[in-house]
Amino acid sequence: MAANTLRKRKIAVLGSRSVGKSSLVVQFIENHFVDAYYPTIESTHSKGVAYRGVEYDCDIIDTAGQDEYSILSSKHAIGIHGYVLVYSVTSRRSFDMIKIVYDKIVDFWGKNDIPCVIVGAKTDLQSSRQVAPNEGEELAKLNNVAWVETSAKNNVNVGKVFELCLAEIEKRSPSSKTDQPEAGRCLVM
Repeated sequence: MAANTLRKRKIAVLGSRSVGKSSLVVQFIENHFVDAYYPTIESTHSKGVAYRGVEYDCDIIDTAGQDEYSILSSKHAIGIHGYVLVYSVTSRRSFDMIKIVYDKIVDFWGKNDIPCVIVGAKTDLQSSRQVAPNEGEELAKLNNVAWVETSAKNNVNVGKVFELCLAEIEKRSPSSKTDQPEAGRCLVM
C-alpha cells in the first residue's frame, strides 16, 4: 500500500474505573492532563498518526470502566482493530481485571491472537504502587501482546501506547504477514 494512503484504525481503550483511561486519551489527543475525575460514559476521539511511513486516521474509543460483571459490548469488539487495556499500578484489583477483560475479548473474537497493548498507568504515584513492572510485563508475554507503563500526568510513554497498538495491529494484519513491522517511530499530527 502506498505511503500516502490513509488507513482507518479503531482502537478501544478498556479497563477498570478510575485507572486513567480518559487521562491517557486526553493527553494523547489534546496534549494536556485533566486533574479532575469525571466518570466516562463513552467518547470517541480522532487523531491522525504517521507510523512507519503510513498515515493512519485513528478513532480512539474511551470507554466506561469495566468490572468483572460487565458484558463486553459488541461495539467494543466489532470493527475494532486493536485494544489498549489499562490498569493502575496503584491498584492490584485493576490489574487483575485486565486478565478478565482480555479473556472476554478473546472469547468474543474466538481466537487468542489479539492486537493489544497492556498499559500500567499512574507511574507518577510510585509511593502507592501495588503492581510491580515485571508483573505487567509477564502478563503481556503470557498473552503475546505489548506492554508499557505510563504517566498521563507527566506525559511519559503516552504516545508510545498508541505506537505499540498500531504495531500490534499491523503485525497481525493479513497484508503484513510476510513483512512484520518492528517497533518504529510514531509521529503524532
